[in-house]
Amino acid sequence: MTAIVDRVRCGRPVFSVEFLPPRDADGERQLWRAVRELEPLDPAFVSVTYGAGGSRRDRTIRVTGRINQETTLVPVAHLTAVNHSIAELRNIIGWYAAVGVHNVLALRGDPPGDPMGEWVRHPQGVTYAEELVRLVRELGDFCVGVAAFPYGHPRSIDLDEDTRFLVRKLRAGAHYAVSQLFFDVEDFLRLRDRLVEHGVDVEQVPLLPGMMPITSLKGVQRMAHLAGAPVPATVTERIERYADDPAALRAEGVDIATEMGRRLLDEGVNALHFYTLNRSTATREVVARLSLVPSRA
Repeated sequence: MTAIVDRVRCGRPVFSVEFLPPRDADGERQLWRAVRELEPLDPAFVSVTYGAGGSRRDRTIRVTGRINQETTLVPVAHLTAVNHSIAELRNIIGWYAAVGVHNVLALRGDPPGDPMGEWVRHPQGVTYAEELVRLVRELGDFCVGVAAFPYGHPRSIDLDEDTRFLVRKLRAGAHYAVSQLFFDVEDFLRLRDRLVEHGVDVEQVPLLPGMMPITSLKGVQRMAHLAGAPVPATVTERIERYADDPAALRAEGVDIATEMGRRLLDEGVNALHFYTLNRSTATREVVARLSLVPSRA
């Protein structure tokens, strides 16, 4: 087993990427093109989401297994509690283990159809992500990650409560956490500070920043809305000036992501996580600029 936490704590700065499960055959071809383009760069891991509300979980399971069996990449399987009984969760975890996938990102998940809607527990399921963490850890030798929220989970009363929930997930057995999207490095660093104040050793239990190079105005607005991530005025001003020039806007977005990555590395963050939307070019450019590619790549 290759544990993600070992890949992240390897003694040099690294990066990881997240993919979406494809909607159709064309989407699957695009996904595999991105996988093959990123593979030579040796990311610490690649994760595949469940899709909104777990809507594409069968594709997620199949793609994750295929990445593990057909590439040199280390896949992380997303797993949510949405619409799953404990028996179903046990079956999915067992399937992952059977195909050699031993790294899992345990998430409660969003309500199907409306990420901001009321979350309803499956009658035979679990209520919180920390329960899912415990379940995965009980079922085998898994390395488990969880989600972290720089601005707080939408259903948390405030940042203090949100931090307490994150700490509970980590103490339930999670090995690391990956943050939701953000565009202000200070917001991520304050999240890290809150964990340290609660006694979390972020050297042993890494907190990875979730980043996305801006490549289109509509795309960043949509992602920021879904993640509850405010886009600072300084960033908005920089990209809006190129609203009528897609190539220049994309170049500015890569510049912004590079600047954010460099600041994070300077602050002692040794692993950057990129949300790719199944496109690799912008991420590869940022990774190259930050010298996160091993010399043999």
